[in-house]
Amino acid sequence: MKQIKMGCTTLSIPAMALGIMRMNQKSVPEAQVAIQAAYDAGINFIDSADIYGGGKSEEIFGQAFSQMQIKREEMFILSKTGIVPGKRYDFSKEHILHSVDEILERMQLDYLDSLVLHRPDALMDPEEVAEAFDQLQAAGKVRFFGVSNFDVIQFKLLQSCLSQRLMFNQLQFSLKHTGMIDFGMHMNMLDESSIDRDSQFLDYARLHKVTVQAWSPFQYGMFKGTFIDNDGFPKLNQELQKLADKYEVGKNAIAAAWILCHPANIQILVGSMNPQHIRDSAKGAKIRLTRQEWYDLYLAAGNYLP
Repeated sequence: MKQIKMGCTTLSIPAMALGIMRMNQKSVPEAQVAIQAAYDAGINFIDSADIYGGGKSEEIFGQAFSQMQIKREEMFILSKTGIVPGKRYDFSKEHILHSVDEILERMQLDYLDSLVLHRPDALMDPEEVAEAFDQLQAAGKVRFFGVSNFDVIQFKLLQSCLSQRLMFNQLQFSLKHTGMIDFGMHMNMLDESSIDRDSQFLDYARLHKVTVQAWSPFQYGMFKGTFIDNDGFPKLNQELQKLADKYEVGKNAIAAAWILCHPANIQILVGSMNPQHIRDSAKGAKIRLTRQEWYDLYLAAGNYLP
């Protein structure tokens, strides 16, 4: 598995992580198969959130992982907090501290390798968040911190009050969600693709050594479904299949390789619980697409160049 540097540190993490959002739909033995498939492929990084399956995903993970032969220190485990289902976002100190205790209990862990704030809270008090982070780190409950879906100003505002460096920002990115790179190639134009929707965070991340984690790498829209083998995207699937045949892998591997080809050292969050899909996606880390192949996929996905 390709390794990348985590944020501004010298620590290495795999270029792919296993997202367990759908683990609540699996039995404990099925969850173990998915975790083992990822681990065997070099994916020893887990991405979770307290709202996944209403907490059930973390419970299943905790039961499954506690019975496996993988050592805790061999796995990097990240979880997110801040979304209160159906009610609000909440970055209050009280909520953050309480959520971490519940996460650790569900996952049967003594500590998290990273805690990520899940989507921006309009009522965020950066100094209050800083107090929570300091307390969690001092107690040995969380090693590193990050955010999800923050723009540059939100990121800088929070960072200005923290004693820790933010390591991650989780952002949607795939062949069918390319806004982070579209506007740069359509600069100073008046078309839809010229709109900067994320305050140039990808370039900011490269300048300031923040690891961007790409969620929904095989999805289109907001959880509408996968574009892989989807009849609605014939041209894209034709191009994916052509390259899959060339590199002797599946389409997931090519879609993953497309993301990893970007020089920002993006980490992919693979949300599948299908061991075959996990193994195939992992193969994408070994593929280096040519520049022409990368652009051919970009165009086949329905994008255009000026």
